[in-house]
Amino acid sequence: MTRATTLGQRAAAFIAIWACALAVLVALPATVSPTSSASAANAADWNAGNIIDDAVFYDGNAMSAGEIQTFMERQVRSCQSGYTCIKDYRQNTDNRPADRYCDGYTGRANESASTIIDRVARSCGISQKSLVVLLQKEQGLITSTSPSAWNYSAATGQGCPDTAPCDASTSGFFYQVYYAARQFEIYRLSPTSWGYQAGRYNNILYNPNGNCGTQRVYIENHATAGLYIYTPYVPNQAALNNLYGTGDGCSAYGNRNFWRTFTDWFGSTRDTANPNGPVGSVDAITPVPGGFQISGWTADPDTSDSIDVRIRVEGQSVSVRADGYRADVAAAYPSLGGNHAFSTFVAAQKEGTNAVCVFGVNTGAGRDAQLRCDNPTAMAGSPFGRLEGVTAQGGAISVGGWAIDPDTDQPIPVHIYVDGTGTALTADVTRNDVAAAYPRYGAAHGFGGVASAPPGNRTVCAYGINVGLGANVQLGCRTVTVPETVDRGLVPFGALDAVTADGPVVTASGWAIDPDTSLPIRVRIEASGSSSSTTANLPRADVGAAYPVSGPNHGYSASLTLMGGSHRVCVYAVNTGAGGDAELGCRNITIPVPDLGRAPVGVLEGVAVSGMTATVSGWALDLDTTSPVSVHIYVGDKGAAFTADDVRNDVGAAYPLVGPKHGFSERISLPAGTSSVCVYVINNGRGGNTSLGCRTIDVADHSRPPIGNFESVASAAGSIKVGGWALDPDTPDAIAVHVYVDGAGTAIRADVPRADIATAYGLGDRHGFSASIPASRGPHTVCVYPINDVQGPNAFLGCRTVTVG
Repeated sequence: MTRATTLGQRAAAFIAIWACALAVLVALPATVSPTSSASAANAADWNAGNIIDDAVFYDGNAMSAGEIQTFMERQVRSCQSGYTCIKDYRQNTDNRPADRYCDGYTGRANESASTIIDRVARSCGISQKSLVVLLQKEQGLITSTSPSAWNYSAATGQGCPDTAPCDASTSGFFYQVYYAARQFEIYRLSPTSWGYQAGRYNNILYNPNGNCGTQRVYIENHATAGLYIYTPYVPNQAALNNLYGTGDGCSAYGNRNFWRTFTDWFGSTRDTANPNGPVGSVDAITPVPGGFQISGWTADPDTSDSIDVRIRVEGQSVSVRADGYRADVAAAYPSLGGNHAFSTFVAAQKEGTNAVCVFGVNTGAGRDAQLRCDNPTAMAGSPFGRLEGVTAQGGAISVGGWAIDPDTDQPIPVHIYVDGTGTALTADVTRNDVAAAYPRYGAAHGFGGVASAPPGNRTVCAYGINVGLGANVQLGCRTVTVPETVDRGLVPFGALDAVTADGPVVTASGWAIDPDTSLPIRVRIEASGSSSSTTANLPRADVGAAYPVSGPNHGYSASLTLMGGSHRVCVYAVNTGAGGDAELGCRNITIPVPDLGRAPVGVLEGVAVSGMTATVSGWALDLDTTSPVSVHIYVGDKGAAFTADDVRNDVGAAYPLVGPKHGFSERISLPAGTSSVCVYVINNGRGGNTSLGCRTIDVADHSRPPIGNFESVASAAGSIKVGGWALDPDTPDAIAVHVYVDGAGTAIRADVPRADIATAYGLGDRHGFSASIPASRGPHTVCVYPINDVQGPNAFLGCRTVTVG
């Protein structure tokens, strides 16, 4: 039966679901023994984190329709009178549209069940064997000699939640098989949208009864994650101890029965063709401008070293090293370590959908392993945009608009042609309306400029210049009449807004206008006998608003390279005709001295531990630069890079030439036990790195669940009063307790003094809880859960029923 745990249910609902009254999923009768098998399933082979390998579950060529028919006939030799067994079942099928999950289905008249199973499996890329086992697990259809009409209408349990009637839109054998297969593809292609996910630890219920608890399972692959989403329970030890029978009151059998039946009928659920090949998971294939961001992990069981991951896009391959650190991988595969993560960009090879496959590259025995294949739609193609405004002025034409190339979120060139004569612009002006319409690309895609033009009628065209896939695109053309230019001999004017230094390069910025023309003019920057010039043609909306006749394109950013020391920097607006130049302003500035190869300095001020996280703080700087430097923090032999760019006014006061942005305060994860935390400052240039020291840290294991007792519940006027105690054995501190009244939660603290608890556990006395929860008149169900202090599983103290008068 299907019970999908959606993204929005992950946290609070993970706890609240324990209190829901759900039916145990025992679709396949627990007493059915193996039908025909070389060797029966052995509970010792059960792996909760890998019920079935992806390569086995998603093998759409596992069986033919004829092989399925033969298999079903072996299971049921003859049907009871008056019933139609699955080996004899036929129905008319209809068309199903193709989408990103399945290739669609062309309906036929009087199709057999075996043909339907085979064609659906090939359309959706699901193993025929998996679908056969699913039909047995849910309704026992493969071995039943007297299946009912309802058994066929709910054949795979798709759209049949535990607490509501089945969805009529998926009723019937064909729809059940098709939409179940499609649902598993939905799980695989949107892995982060569900509560159970591959490549991480998941707390999975043993039974709909929350009192039965959970098992912490590292789900290794998409197929296993899909099975847990479809049937969200893991078999407990009692269910495994009696593999072909029943367990105890906390047992659930759905996923056990799937694995057991598959093993009995078809052999191992492992991909035995490549036992020594790489393992791993592709967490995401995300379309981004120009290509795809692909992340996940892969490791080879033959080595703890990092291996390569090969990514093939439309037949073009690139390889990257999977050497990023993943703590969850290290925990799941301690012999392999954690340096097996990857996250990389690969370029799209065509517009529209691209075939993307990811492989772990084998080392030693075995062969390369396919981790995932998908068909994402690329953000790629020709530019698009609009030429919005064309205005004629004396001797010039001003233009404006916007342009985006879907291959990049960066500004692109735009070429303006006036009667065939071109001017190059860059579409980098902030346009919030464009960002609102195309949020993935940002706002820096507007363009505006002024092109010189002789008097008369002129044709103006704008072209977006292609980047990546696609071709240049015409954004629009306009015809305007350009008037004559008259030079009145007026003096330019403008402003010097700022002078900044980046190493030896000094940059002056501001704006300048010659009132005799709307065209941009030149500005000149001078300092200590050196000078350079540039054109004041950058967009300035404030200038355009103040001087609408001249337009907005009169900003400038002029640079000059100077020696270290103090300088007076002056900027001049250069007249286009008569009238003379104009000084726009002067500023004094000090250029830092060159890199003298000095080692960085700094202080490791503190390593503050909270639970299994440490905050490492201090400051670090390189005397040869004002820029922030990198700080590398190591826990044992595992390091991470950070930037020391927090504002520290005390450091700025002590080192005024480099400024205050040199502090750091970074949170890092710690393993249980004793660790050495070391900090190094990385030189921005010559001179070597510097060690700021090491600290030895002892961290307790915080993975044990809380304990406690739900001692009392009573009604009062308009409220419910609960009492008891709860503590986490990993800490003497008070912990949170969540109280649910009819599924609505309230968080309280277990911090009431309890001398008896202090005596019993030696963790202090602040562990009692007592709270009044507002409640309406009538009966209510009250459930209490103590919350783990740092990480690890929470606990369940029980539920009580109380009536508020």
